[in-house]
Amino acid sequence: MTSRAATLVARTRSVEETRELAAAVARVAQPGDLVLLSGDLGAGKTAFVQGFGRGLGVTEPITSPTFTLAQQYEGRLTVHHLDVYRLDQLGEVADLGLAELLDDGGVVLIEWGDAIAPVLPNDHLEVRLVYGDPGDGDDDRRILVRPVGPSWAARQVSLLEALAPWAVAPADGAGGTGTDPEAETGGAAPC
Repeated sequence: MTSRAATLVARTRSVEETRELAAAVARVAQPGDLVLLSGDLGAGKTAFVQGFGRGLGVTEPITSPTFTLAQQYEGRLTVHHLDVYRLDQLGEVADLGLAELLDDGGVVLIEWGDAIAPVLPNDHLEVRLVYGDPGDGDDDRRILVRPVGPSWAARQVSLLEALAPWAVAPADGAGGTGTDPEAETGGAAPC
């Protein structure tokens, strides 16, 4: 059984704001955490990892591991940055040594993680980056954050607090909780 909390919805208007939001989420991170990132090409997955790393004290530049599949950065927690865009089969995930990465006390962030979700642990944070609406700026993004599993669900309030500066009011106008009722009921695409 999977514990699934409400999807939190945030909005950023620049790449730097996306990084700042990710740094705020990183402050909630714990050893052994798994974060799945999804979204179209250029939606900001790598920018999110850059901000997340910054939030964990990583000082070296974080770049996309598209061709190397995995990179590691040292901070308060080790950041393992994986990009599975080029994997052809789910079976190739075993070659990444994900279980070992999760056990080493760091945090694993996987770009295109939705592609391999069926073979991943059921305790992770889903982050989906979506381009803004027509008429918005080129760098506007909606960021859907969904805790999955008991560890992340238990931190939902902390996540809500971390995302508060970028929170979007619910579609029904019931207040500024930053949750998306459509995403909770399956109306939004899963991460």
